[in-house]
Amino acid sequence: MGADDKIKHAAEEASGKAKEAWGKLTDDERLEAEGKGQQTSANIKQAGDDVKDAFR
Repeated sequence: MGADDKIKHAAEEASGKAKEAWGKLTDDERLEAEGKGQQTSANIKQAGDDVKDAFR
């Protein structure tokens, strides 16, 4: 798996954490949930990359 994808997924996860934190800080439940969803999506992509790497 390319380093580009790993960097993108890590950045997506960091962005999700920031959204979640900002949502908590401002009591914006929608933004908080969006951040959690973004983190989950990034984690799933990272897991898929790890599986692909394991079979190379």
